[in-house]
Amino acid sequence: MIQSVKGTKDILPDSIAQWQFLENQFRIVSAKYGYREIRTPVFEKTEVFSRGIGEETDIVNKEMYTFADRNGDLLTLRPEMTAPLVRAVIQNNLLEANPTLKLWYAGPLLRYERPQKGRMRQFHQYGAECIGTVNPEADVELLLLADCLIKSVGIQEYRLLLNTLGNDNVRLIYKNELINYLSKFKEELSEESKNRLDKNPLRVLDSKHPADAQIIAGAPQILDFLDEESASHFNFVRGSLDALNIKYEITPRLVRGLDYYCHTVFEFQSSALGAQDSFGGGGRYNKLFEELGGKACPAVGFAFGIERILIILEAINKLPQISDTVHVSIINLDVKNFVYAQNIAEQLRAKGLNVACDLQRRSMKAQMREANRLNVKYAIIIGPDEVEKQTMILKNMSDASQREIGISEINSLEI
Repeated sequence: MIQSVKGTKDILPDSIAQWQFLENQFRIVSAKYGYREIRTPVFEKTEVFSRGIGEETDIVNKEMYTFADRNGDLLTLRPEMTAPLVRAVIQNNLLEANPTLKLWYAGPLLRYERPQKGRMRQFHQYGAECIGTVNPEADVELLLLADCLIKSVGIQEYRLLLNTLGNDNVRLIYKNELINYLSKFKEELSEESKNRLDKNPLRVLDSKHPADAQIIAGAPQILDFLDEESASHFNFVRGSLDALNIKYEITPRLVRGLDYYCHTVFEFQSSALGAQDSFGGGGRYNKLFEELGGKACPAVGFAFGIERILIILEAINKLPQISDTVHVSIINLDVKNFVYAQNIAEQLRAKGLNVACDLQRRSMKAQMREANRLNVKYAIIIGPDEVEKQTMILKNMSDASQREIGISEINSLEI
């Protein structure tokens, strides 16, 4: 038997309604904040990610599914959504008519990772991006949108970790200070952190290796290097969140995993996920448009892992129990009546009802058992007599009462 690819998962009919519930909430809440949906292709030219995310990130170095097409062009299955979205905005000149562009997306992503709870090779994200303004008001509004979304799906308790990476000058000064500090302990660092120290020193702060923890604890903090512009931006975000009653925790060593971030960065965590407690995050990225060949354009965004949200909802017993409702079962007693039964079913469907019909030529007893399993409100029984009289038997499944009605009464039937 052929199995699914490692790190992928079928979304089966019994759980699809839970996904649809989340997707519906994404649409409703995003619209409340003025965000419009965008959909990009599931693969892009590889340079969209290598230039956008950064050559030295784990995603580009280790996790991308990249292949050459028949023309020899390098293509990559999208491992994240922000860079493709920026490419789409540039290519389609979306900023010409919208000086502030608010977009959201949802869809599958692919990364070659070691599969574990909450981490798959094909996974799904919801994200939102506010493009066109450098002001910290956009950062705050996105965090309000995120908070509203989280609570709208049933999660009331979560942690919001908050930090700033400052502007380019701040980051350059801090990066040099960090390199000077970490270099003193280079031989004690994990191999992964040694490599990061030479290529992307901020990522050392992300290390989960026990050997690195004590070294990182003594590292300088970027908050001590902020200039007036960076401090003003961060203080506006903090002050606004305080005034709007959005709880957060200042986390000086939060850097996120992508090279394009600056100023505000943040992460959402839930204890319901266990050790891998992050279910989303984001931040400001003011240089990504230039990296992808567009004009300079500031932006800020975030994304949630949909699978992780479902795990949280299950852990806190808030996973919506939604079943596909079937209103009516057609009980056909003779295959010769098939067209007659289907005609009735189609008229009922035209009224907005969900109708199930037997396709296995089962006995009346078996069909009624199936109707009970589907928990239908009514069964319609059709035998040779009903066809001859152009009628049907309408049975109320809750009290077992039944009556004969004519075909002509279908349009006025209350079910």
